[in-house]
Amino acid sequence: MTGGALFGKQPTMTVNQTCDGVRRRDFLRIGALGTAGLSLSDYLRWTAAAESSPKRAKAAIFVNLEGGPSHLDTFDPKPDAADEYRGEFRPISTSVPGIQISEHLPKLAGCLEHYTILRGITHSLAAHPLGQKYVSTGNRPIPSLEFPSYGAVVSRELGGPADLPLHVAVPKINQGAGYLGVKYAALNTGSTPKAGRPYSVRGVSLAGSLTVEDVQRRQGLLEDLDQRMRQLDGQNDLVAGLDRFTEQAHTIITSSRARQAFDVSRESPSFAAPFGETPFGQSCLLATRLVEHGVPFVTISFGGWDTHLDNWTRLKERQLPPLDEGLSALFSGLAQKGLLDSTAVLVTGEFGRTPKINTERNGRDHYARAMFMLMAGAGMTGGRVIGETDGTGSGPLHDGHSPDDVAATFYQLLGIDPTREYQTSTGRPVMIVREGTVIPELLS
Repeated sequence: MTGGALFGKQPTMTVNQTCDGVRRRDFLRIGALGTAGLSLSDYLRWTAAAESSPKRAKAAIFVNLEGGPSHLDTFDPKPDAADEYRGEFRPISTSVPGIQISEHLPKLAGCLEHYTILRGITHSLAAHPLGQKYVSTGNRPIPSLEFPSYGAVVSRELGGPADLPLHVAVPKINQGAGYLGVKYAALNTGSTPKAGRPYSVRGVSLAGSLTVEDVQRRQGLLEDLDQRMRQLDGQNDLVAGLDRFTEQAHTIITSSRARQAFDVSRESPSFAAPFGETPFGQSCLLATRLVEHGVPFVTISFGGWDTHLDNWTRLKERQLPPLDEGLSALFSGLAQKGLLDSTAVLVTGEFGRTPKINTERNGRDHYARAMFMLMAGAGMTGGRVIGETDGTGSGPLHDGHSPDDVAATFYQLLGIDPTREYQTSTGRPVMIVREGTVIPELLS
């Protein structure tokens, strides 16, 4: 039985009512909108649009840009800022009139109609581990609780085919299943595909001369051993999680669909070519295959964005070309396969980088007050910029949005109520997203 079948799906809701009709968070938001010149009717119209939004997405892809990419040198250029902020790159026009991004992202500039740029995302955790936990869960980290990754929540809520992993991380994931437990952990591939070659993932592919019949015999022995162990130790959450892994590993390894889903060499050369041959590009190609075959959640990790030193050389020679090639091919490839409307895509690092250049190191340092994110698919209208930073990229021009708000929206697009409560192993009730509010513009 899948996670979705076990726990069921709840009605989508973005405004939760209390006995007085409006939740405190929503009451405060109405007040904030009023001070910004927006009426209550505007707010109610936005929330009505959010609540009536269909559950479009059946799968999701989370692209984690580990290290914190510079917003000014990618998707939020400031060509009119002073030299100490502007940097070395020029902006270029995109396929949407009036929107510009970095000159080193020409392919992404050419397919902006497939995605939306979020500018002015803001928070205060300018340290890698904390920032990673924040953007990977949509919840600000706290010492007393480990929040689950996006993939863990989606695995529990949506479920998936028994012969496929619910969450695949290419090549790995930094954030685990948290309080949801090991049974919702990701399958880490441990490597990335190579162009044109069959891809072997430990636990999915049959190694060497091992046959399916060999696996069946070993499974029988394992089941006998597992039964004896349960009789000795009793049942607990860890054993239950490991039992699930054992059962699913057997199902997956004997599944021809699983092996085909991971085999990027089966793609036609014409479809695979735009993804290029970099590890990131091939990871994006793999993600399209996994989603196409029924995997509900894929995480792609692409590091190297911690550019304290020699920021512009590293970006233009090492980081931006693979990002431009792989991500543009991911958006276009999903659209070509007819999967973009049913797949929610979120691209983010853990923070941005300092608007003011560190001249001693010719780089930019950690900076959480302003950053970018990208969102695509799930029926969202592409070709837009939502949010804005000030003239130097130092902070949101208006209120901005938090990673919590983006998380609430991401879940909403998947038909998951972000305010739904789970119970931890100690019985503590915790909402999926504790502080976020859905961004209505993304649902329009």
